[in-house]
Amino acid sequence: MPDAPPTDEGWFVLHDFRTVDWDAWRDAPDRERERAIAEGTEYLRRHEDVVDADEGASAVFSVLGHKADLLVVHFRPTLDDLSRAERRFEASALAGFTEQPTSYVSVTEISGYSTPEYFEDPESVDEGVRRYMEGKLTPDIPDDEYVSFYPMSKRRGEEDNWYDLPFDERAEMMATHAETGKEYAGKIKQVIASSVGFDDFEWGVTLFSDDPTHIKDIVYDMRFDEVSSKYGEFGQFYVGRRFPPADLGAYLEGAAVPTSEHDDAPASEPQAHGEAHGHAHGDAAHGGSGGHGGAHGGGSAHGDSPHGEGGDATAADDPDDIREELADLDIYAGQPHGEDVYATVLYSEADTDELFDEVDGLRGNFDHYDTHVKTAVYEARGRDRSAVVSIWDTASAAETAAGFLSELPEVVSRAGEESGFGTMGMFYTVKSDYREDFHDTFDDVEDVLEGMDGHRDTDLLVNVEDENDMFISSQWDARENAMAFFRSEEFSETVKWGRDVLADRPRHVFLA
Repeated sequence: MPDAPPTDEGWFVLHDFRTVDWDAWRDAPDRERERAIAEGTEYLRRHEDVVDADEGASAVFSVLGHKADLLVVHFRPTLDDLSRAERRFEASALAGFTEQPTSYVSVTEISGYSTPEYFEDPESVDEGVRRYMEGKLTPDIPDDEYVSFYPMSKRRGEEDNWYDLPFDERAEMMATHAETGKEYAGKIKQVIASSVGFDDFEWGVTLFSDDPTHIKDIVYDMRFDEVSSKYGEFGQFYVGRRFPPADLGAYLEGAAVPTSEHDDAPASEPQAHGEAHGHAHGDAAHGGSGGHGGAHGGGSAHGDSPHGEGGDATAADDPDDIREELADLDIYAGQPHGEDVYATVLYSEADTDELFDEVDGLRGNFDHYDTHVKTAVYEARGRDRSAVVSIWDTASAAETAAGFLSELPEVVSRAGEESGFGTMGMFYTVKSDYREDFHDTFDDVEDVLEGMDGHRDTDLLVNVEDENDMFISSQWDARENAMAFFRSEEFSETVKWGRDVLADRPRHVFLA
């Protein structure tokens, strides 16, 4: 019996192909499409970041032609990891608009054809060969734009049967085949994974290149090698182009992706998360221009303050009416110069460092969108909770952010959902020399608040990345209780004092 070459296996691979039901997509309400985009984007982002496993890689590609629309490729250490990734996609709203026309399961492999010494005496193999083999077993997904995938088997016909050939003859043909491939070094990267016992063919081949013609050329040239011309059998070919998860919405809208390459196709804002928080919020934050220390990443600062309508608020609690009343009291209340922004604020009882790490990952995704203004974590003093504030140029983007942020650990509430009446003084940017004085003054004001009718709760929260950037959240039984405080002599004195210690005007906006 002919000798079988030894093999070694590495990561398991899933090629998950999806077609989009375009008729259903066009007919779906905006909110359903927005939820599907938001959940699909988050699924892809989290899997590219490999948050579902300790090792591996994932990527998404658009696919040309009728056989599929999308391809999601996963490399993971175990089959269970692949199964979990596949099922998590099915749990997303995007899955409801897709079908899975095909998929392919395999495992990365090296064999004894090319380097028998690796299997015979591993200690004798030099470090370069060992690292090469390890790279074959645990590959990264290259950054190259284009991908081609096809399954293949070795022929087992009556006249030409690969598995009847002597080992040396097979090894010689494989070596010739490899020499053809070496001519494309630097042009093509490939991942060859065995699917014997896993899928319909014996191997899955994935080719990556920045030039799709290189993919055509290498497949064409290798067809003339005897190992292919005489013994190769091939399944369907799929070709596509990689795009970042943030571009999923643009792809579904028919825009050119990756959007970063097309000046006339700016990245669209993330779409709404659907019913993650219900649809009754309409939380619109109106803020002003001007400097506010604490904008992340050294970006420009914004005077952004959210307000909302919900809970027990009545039509009388119109934000514009509130602003006018505050203006009469010489209190700035947002929306200067006609600039509008929108915000969402959620509270979490998770460890602040853990929460920040999660938010920082989301923020990196948010920064892909032109509509993103700022996302920050603020830690409450003397209380085991933090606030996550995310500010956007549009209401739908802010609502989408709420959907993503709702998945953060130990989220306990969202500002604007509480009963009663809420007021939020945001972005108190304090001169560093007065920071401790600001804390002391807040303590004095807090003592006053405890004795006021209708006062429920007030927190001073500090930006974990800039201790001079603070905001105050306050909850009251009713609007009139809050306004009574703003009319008080104590608050008036605090406002006058603040003009000396603040680096910019405070923004006071109501959440109800």
